[in-house]
Amino acid sequence: MWLTEPVNSLKGIGKEAAKSLENLGVRTVGDLVMMFPYRHEDNRLKDLAETPHEERVTIEGRVESEPSVFFSGKNRSRLQIRLLAGHHLVKAVFFNQHYLKHRLTPGMTVTVTGKWDRGRQTINVSSFKEGPKQTGEDFEPVYSLKGGMHQKTIRRYIRAALDAVSGELPDPMPAELLEQYKLPGIAEALEGMHFPRDAEHVKHARRRFVYEEFLGYQLKMQAIKKVRKEAGKGTELHYDLDRLKVFIDSLPFELTGAQKRVVNELCAELKEPVRMNRLLQGDVGSGKTAVAAIALYAAITAGAQGALMAPTEILAEQHAQTLADWLEPFGVRIALLSGSTKAKARRIILEKLAEGEIDLVIGTHALIQPDVNFKKLGLVITDEQHRFGVQQRRILKEKGGDPDVLFMTATPIPRTLAITAFGEMDVSILDEMPAGRQPIETYWTKREALPAVLKRMGRELQEGRQAYVICPLIEESDKLDVQNAVDMYEQIRQYFGGRFNVGLMHGRLHPDDKEAVMREFSEGGLHALVSTTVVEVGVNVPNATFMVISDAERFGLAQLHQLRGRVGRGAHKSYCVLLADPKTEIGKERMQSMTETTDGFRLAEKDLELRGPGDFFGKRQSGMPDFKVADPVHDYRALETARRDAERLIASEAFWNGPEYETLRTVIEQSGVLSDERID
Repeated sequence: MWLTEPVNSLKGIGKEAAKSLENLGVRTVGDLVMMFPYRHEDNRLKDLAETPHEERVTIEGRVESEPSVFFSGKNRSRLQIRLLAGHHLVKAVFFNQHYLKHRLTPGMTVTVTGKWDRGRQTINVSSFKEGPKQTGEDFEPVYSLKGGMHQKTIRRYIRAALDAVSGELPDPMPAELLEQYKLPGIAEALEGMHFPRDAEHVKHARRRFVYEEFLGYQLKMQAIKKVRKEAGKGTELHYDLDRLKVFIDSLPFELTGAQKRVVNELCAELKEPVRMNRLLQGDVGSGKTAVAAIALYAAITAGAQGALMAPTEILAEQHAQTLADWLEPFGVRIALLSGSTKAKARRIILEKLAEGEIDLVIGTHALIQPDVNFKKLGLVITDEQHRFGVQQRRILKEKGGDPDVLFMTATPIPRTLAITAFGEMDVSILDEMPAGRQPIETYWTKREALPAVLKRMGRELQEGRQAYVICPLIEESDKLDVQNAVDMYEQIRQYFGGRFNVGLMHGRLHPDDKEAVMREFSEGGLHALVSTTVVEVGVNVPNATFMVISDAERFGLAQLHQLRGRVGRGAHKSYCVLLADPKTEIGKERMQSMTETTDGFRLAEKDLELRGPGDFFGKRQSGMPDFKVADPVHDYRALETARRDAERLIASEAFWNGPEYETLRTVIEQSGVLSDERID
């Protein structure tokens, strides 16, 4: 079968060409036909009168003058002709192509593509061919190549591959779905991607492969959910509803509508005999801790134990204090376990956990040490889940057999990315802020305004408040002209002249030193804290009301919003000042967006729009699949459709038994998502 044959079995592809293709990840004929272009050049003829300045344009015209050639330096030349295109007499300029002088003669027709200079009435030619434009050349595919491979060469190879496999291409998409969405078959779609007839051909071919990629991915995600539910019986937690209502009524605030909705989702799932695997995302201050407390208390009234894992000691301590205030009056026995817990206290906690004499343990990664055992672990909550590796989260889950699992994050994730990156989870969203919470006033000003900003900050400190100053770097960098934390720290100390205590924190400090600085600030020993982004997650200092973010244009919107969330956590009015001199329109748009809204989800959508899905989570742990054609941002409607279809298919008998779904089933089986090892 041609699809599985090596590429050098095709005529015209030798050993050297096969090596070059292998560098592109192409080994078989099937790989070659599925090597899609990353864009299509629009080569349709355009009227120059309607073409904007500096836009790429293709025109057909008659040569009206002898070519003139000018040389400047070794091997640098500029060839120029006059070209009559419709009613426009323009100059066509060819750089370093003086050898064309003898091919371009007055009266001949040529087709040229290049950048249009409206003021000079000139086209700087990037490609040209003799004669009028041929049909079928309107949309030219452009492939991502390396190692000296040319676009024309790869097109020739792909043409040979498509001709070879013609008639033997199995279509992985069932006829039912192709018909429902009016999608082209596999052969027609491949032609449309590689050798399109027109704009419609490209559009429908791309539409088909976008949906196919999303459907394949969502089928895997839904299959993981199905396997998890069937593999682990889970823990049925029949909580005491009356006691739970009394606890909720005792909280010092009224739950928001969003909190009530999410609590109902969690409680319904706790009672089911399948393991919960849910992501709870909510903006800073949206009340995730209260939801976690209610879910933990529900599990405890059902006779189970709960565990909450936080990424830092100080965050674990804050959670422990808050939960103790709320839960201990109801007889809940709580313990805090972290790296600094003394050996004797640790031994007592471990014994009580194993005996079931502790209902709720809160801690750091110390919770996943081998000697930590539970009598009956029913619910595991991981705060800021992205800060822990998959293996760390898995170890904690396995300590209780099949406990329900809730991951929490304060990073608002746009729905399209949540569906994609966390597709195997159920997602709950807290999209409403508690009543009475004051929005943080945000201002954007130039860096030179720092003295005026410090003066305003001084007034806040004088009133007994505290302030953060955030910088992107620790030490001076030759590459980036940005204010660093060490310099900023010295500048602020000199400005205040000993009137206020100023601290410094950055990523190169030993973890114990970082904890000590953060603790001193949170306890009021420091008036101002100069820091890099290590303060981004979870720390609660209600007295901090002022934040300055230096070189704010260096941060993405999501990170700026996370940083801003460190203030505005108490009863006092809070402020955030962005010091930034953005050089680009996108940079200016970011700063403007920050001053216009404090809604994390709106900012996350904007950030996604400006940066794209690949950069949203960061390169190291994106969690994003690498789609060839599909884009979760721009193709979000297709993503939603594919998710719904995948849920329906995975739940149906026909999908698992019908011959028309065999290829889609094979995709799932080959991915390994149905194996026991994949379940985490």
